[in-house]
Amino acid sequence: MLNWKHVTLFFVIGLCLGVLGLLPSTPAAAYHVVHQRSSALSVGRLRAINDSAVHYVQVPKSYRHAPNLHRANVIKQTRGAHITFKTNYLLPYPGYRHQAWGNPQSIAAAGRYLYVVYCPTAWHNRGRIVRYDVAALRKLHVTPQQVQRTYRSGSGQSQAIRRAIKVGPVFVTGHGQSLAYNWHDHQLYMWCDKEKAPRVPANKYGYISQISGSRLKPVHQVRFRLKHGHFAVAGGHVLTFDKYGNAYFWTRPTTHHVYIYKGRVTRHHVKFRLTHQVLQHGPGTRVQSMGYNPRTGQLYLVADDSIAKLPAKKLNGNGHLTKHNVTWNKFASRREFEGLAFARNGQAYLLTNHNPEILAGNRRGW
Repeated sequence: MLNWKHVTLFFVIGLCLGVLGLLPSTPAAAYHVVHQRSSALSVGRLRAINDSAVHYVQVPKSYRHAPNLHRANVIKQTRGAHITFKTNYLLPYPGYRHQAWGNPQSIAAAGRYLYVVYCPTAWHNRGRIVRYDVAALRKLHVTPQQVQRTYRSGSGQSQAIRRAIKVGPVFVTGHGQSLAYNWHDHQLYMWCDKEKAPRVPANKYGYISQISGSRLKPVHQVRFRLKHGHFAVAGGHVLTFDKYGNAYFWTRPTTHHVYIYKGRVTRHHVKFRLTHQVLQHGPGTRVQSMGYNPRTGQLYLVADDSIAKLPAKKLNGNGHLTKHNVTWNKFASRREFEGLAFARNGQAYLLTNHNPEILAGNRRGW
């Protein structure tokens, strides 16, 4: 039987763990959920595209950590169009008040901000969003190392860097791999795809949340079914939007084939269609991210060390995509490619894990 001494001891231990960031804080307040009754999916006739320029890259048996844990790193293509990514920020670790900021899962670029979703493995479908003010950090002339040490140092520079970083509350993120900025309505959205095991959805529904860019938490959510006859998809893992407000995600139904979905997302309704083209060669084992470059109109299918690229407009209507439209880049970093986002000017940002960092591309037309 517990006495008051035991109760007090457990309370103190729990309080300490919460302060240290080892346990997630109390979830944010509930938000409005729309239960969509109509099907959110349509499927037409499919045709195969032999995108032979793309080569399947298998996930490594073990990911490699960054070569330089406290200095800049470089990831350069080994095949395909020339592109070099160089460390822009070594992300803070540990985070604010020793919070667990490991396992970043996605990145979105919107105006002066970069948003990163963190989903610590032990938190099981929960995480938080941290917003980085790129304009403020640029004005401070910070180095990647200074950003990494932000919460370990009490210097005046570290205090200034902290003011450029906003920490969001804990909420149900699911896998967290899909935060995306809609260039048309200027809102953030993400799948909240809860999993009962890695890459195994918790139920048959899809959930897309609208995320407040200031409060860094969901403010609205739509629950729906991606079902057309006997064809059904539980939901997407990745998400991106083009400058016209069209939403996209991709899946890998077989080892090599790729399905691309296109649709619209609002606060009250979601509708996707499976586009007519099936890519016969996917970029890799893991569906890690999807990006859209508003400067070039290109979509990017991101796997580890492997990125396929194609023009979004070729998916319109019945689709006019050909094998010659699909290009490919291979890298040799053995890093985990968690996210790819583009700023309005075409600047590419690559989010990698093991040790978490954001790398910037050197070509805006890539």
